Amino acid sequence: MSRHRSLTDEQLIAATARVIGRVGPVRLTLADVATEAGLAPATLVQRFGSKRGLLLEVARAGTAGVAGCFAQVRARHRSPLASVFAAVEMMAAMAATPEELANHLAFLQIDLTDPDFHRLALDHSQATEDGFRALLDEAVAAGELHRCDTARLARVIGALESGSMLTWAIRRQGPVRTWLRKDLETVLKPLRPYKALSRGAAVFRYPKRPAG
Repeated sequence: MSRHRSLTDEQLIAATARVIGRVGPVRLTLADVATEAGLAPATLVQRFGSKRGLLLEVARAGTAGVAGCFAQVRARHRSPLASVFAAVEMMAAMAATPEELANHLAFLQIDLTDPDFHRLALDHSQATEDGFRALLDEAVAAGELHRCDTARLARVIGALESGSMLTWAIRRQGPVRTWLRKDLETVLKPLRPYKALSRGAAVFRYPKRPAG
């Protein structure tokens, strides 16, 4: 059996995502993806029809995978609130460097101007918000957060995640995961009961204020 027949659509989509991270969706060619995956460009045409078809599958796979990402994070942490932090950090993986973030943001331009991509982006946004809200509801039930409007807070965290990464790319101070974590700590600290802050020391720590 030839190699290209052994590669799943999931593997080809992952290869495409890696190329997007390096050159962005506009400069990406089927030849680039074929080289990354180790197959002929004609194979990609047979599977996806065109570059646009391939990019749509990348967007579709990203949207479909959101719930699974949240489930994976929740399974790794006993604390719902720790899972919120872990989910944000997982999303930060798309921005290992400012250049990589810029290339992924170029995909957002397509999302905002092409109706087919926009529908997928909208579903992705809603799925992300739903994932955060479920974790926040658990955190409230576990006493890790005061009772609050978790739907609104989930939307704020989604906005923070995107905006904070963009600010990090401009400021370039330390790792993006650390930058995001500190911003999320700032948002959530007022909602945390004092006792929960003490119990949650292992989850994350706030910097001590200077004396005086």
